[in-house]
Amino acid sequence: MSEPEKTVRLVTDSSCDLPQQILDCFRIAIIPLMLHFGTDSYVDGELTTEAFWKRAEEAPTPPQTSQPSVGVFERTFERLVERGKQVLCVTLTGEHTGTIETARLAARRFGDAVRVFDSHSLSLGMGFQVLEAAQASQLGRSMEELLALLEDVRSRTHALVLLDTLESVRRGGRADAFIAMVSRMSRLLNIKPIINFVEGRVQLMGVTRSFRRGVDRLLSIVEDLGPLDHLAVMHARNAEAAERLADRLAERIGYPREEIIVGETGAVVASHAGPGAVGIFAVSRREVEGAEGRLA
Repeated sequence: MSEPEKTVRLVTDSSCDLPQQILDCFRIAIIPLMLHFGTDSYVDGELTTEAFWKRAEEAPTPPQTSQPSVGVFERTFERLVERGKQVLCVTLTGEHTGTIETARLAARRFGDAVRVFDSHSLSLGMGFQVLEAAQASQLGRSMEELLALLEDVRSRTHALVLLDTLESVRRGGRADAFIAMVSRMSRLLNIKPIINFVEGRVQLMGVTRSFRRGVDRLLSIVEDLGPLDHLAVMHARNAEAAERLADRLAERIGYPREEIIVGETGAVVASHAGPGAVGIFAVSRREVEGAEGRLA
């Protein structure tokens, strides 16, 4: 399908977890993050999911992640700009990674042709923002309209993650504000932390004494969000729990089960969440003005 010459094209990083068919349908370009096992480095996606977990189990040191180089962003931006496109690059939260700063450095070369937006999230918390912008772009929306849309969707995005273990988060150093306190509690009491993202920053939302209770808590939180525009359940080596959680969400809140995306997160997010984690990513329904001027 052809597209107007001035279409804004979406670029995002490989932590977005959008299904490949959506990326292909909306021509969303992916910038791969980096994965490291000791001195061995891989471009995200180079290892299959099975190969990543096998390597993670066997490696003497846990996996680490890093942002791509400026050159990787520049080459993607240049390819699109040379074709007459504007580029809108959406990255995972800048509060815990240097990816957005790298993207901004690369964007300087292209002036107003390339804009960079911080999703304040990751996985499908970011992916749903990218999807909404890509859909609007295909309808001919301008760059400024897309940026306003992203601000709106970001304000309605919720990312809730139930961790089976804190070890991966602790090693990654992404949540220093609460990790020391909770890590000791987790080891002694086998508690299961629930984390969320507030303006892009990882925060401890609560703890439960079992994974089952943690799932119940997630369900209650999502139920309180009200009607939703998007909903997904992602997991790290915990497919059965994710499918059950999606079933229960459909029953509890009436969201169509066939529209809930269920999938396994990629290596980058999994490196920090650790095996067994499940996450719910949701976008609250946009409030619209009713016929009598009230918000409905």
